Amino acid sequence: MEKIRLSKLMSEQGICSRREADRYIELGWVFVDGEQISELGTKIYPTQKIKLNKAAQMQQTQLVTLLLNKPIGYVSGQPEPGYQPAVVLIKPENQFISQPSAKRFQPAHLRNLAPAGRLDIDSQGLLVLTQDGRIAKQLIGEDSQIEKEYLVRVSGTLSKENLALLNFGLSLDGKALKRAQVTWQNQDQLRFILHEGKKRQIRRMCELVNLKITGLKRVRIGKVKLGNLPEGQWRYLEDGEHF
Repeated sequence: MEKIRLSKLMSEQGICSRREADRYIELGWVFVDGEQISELGTKIYPTQKIKLNKAAQMQQTQLVTLLLNKPIGYVSGQPEPGYQPAVVLIKPENQFISQPSAKRFQPAHLRNLAPAGRLDIDSQGLLVLTQDGRIAKQLIGEDSQIEKEYLVRVSGTLSKENLALLNFGLSLDGKALKRAQVTWQNQDQLRFILHEGKKRQIRRMCELVNLKITGLKRVRIGKVKLGNLPEGQWRYLEDGEHF
């Protein structure tokens, strides 16, 4: 059995992200089989038991995850010339507070906040931003099975054969797409449920069957729905909510 870098193993086991793992190791917050590990680059066997100390566990409970109803015109990740990243909308005046007990915004919640998945500049709807590497891995890790649901307004003619192809049979970048669930929502709108997230996937899929997209909105990620969150506003992922 081959040894694996500790931080990589911690990420694979969903304990935290690799970046967080390196920081916890440097702080001496990681124990392997009861032994404190503080040297970056340490390798261990996959069968060894990894545990975080109470300080690391406490810090993890304080990490926040936000849900944003991203408008068209904002990029989800790195800013592009002339456009703003969606994170600029995360400010107190844009917080959607549906109940008095809701968590209130703190500037510290912007630290290391990153999108867990992309949503194109010309698309709108549910975007997740998180400080928690465990949630990021759950949503965008290589082994992620989390469903993502979209409402897609289209123009053009879609035959039964091409609708079947949208469900299964198309390839992008030389690789077959995973099986999707694509159905008519109404006469000009399709519902897409995907288990992967290739760049501009839905738009490229529609191009392959000669459909033009006139509107695209993500309405669900896993068990979490966009619901009544107003466009341009955000809220915290509540205790008890899980993807």
